[in-house]
Amino acid sequence: MKNLKIYLFRHGQTYYNEKGIFTGQKKSKLTPKGIKNTKTIAKKLKNKKFQVAFYTHLPRSKNTLKYVLKYHLECKKLIEDDRMIERSYGRLSGMSHKKFIEKKGKVEYDKIHRGYNTPPPKGESFAMVEKRVKAFITDLKKFMKKEKVNVAISAHGNSIRLFRKIMENVSKKEIIKWVIPYDNYYEYSLDV
Repeated sequence: MKNLKIYLFRHGQTYYNEKGIFTGQKKSKLTPKGIKNTKTIAKKLKNKKFQVAFYTHLPRSKNTLKYVLKYHLECKKLIEDDRMIERSYGRLSGMSHKKFIEKKGKVEYDKIHRGYNTPPPKGESFAMVEKRVKAFITDLKKFMKKEKVNVAISAHGNSIRLFRKIMENVSKKEIIKWVIPYDNYYEYSLDV
């Protein structure tokens, strides 16, 4: 039996993150602090080994992965997969949290921002994101078993939240409390 590893991490801080803006699937560049975050993740993963890396089409995912890959010449395959992309905030994308709270109130903000089943207008709820992340995990496990490889995944806060929910078998109530860091990673084992 072989023990394979998954190394999952969030992109570094972006300008939208810094300003408290619903980023969703909009493009936002890494801040200087975000670049520092990516270098921290890269150093923490320096002595881990993985042969395949996954990322989303958003530049913040790709750019974070670039820093990590500087230490991983053994990684020969990069795969873009948007099932691990950030939650869509729909019409709220690009709006500041503060402005939304002023217009709709804190209760409505909490319901949309951290409510499990409530999607923003034209956006995704956590429940909707969980479906695509679950499909990704199912395919990822099959891929890892077939290829016998360790993988790294450069993803986004809310897709990581749902990935962790599934892999760690925790409740909906628990995941909405989590803060997903910009400068750390999660490690999972898979026996094949």
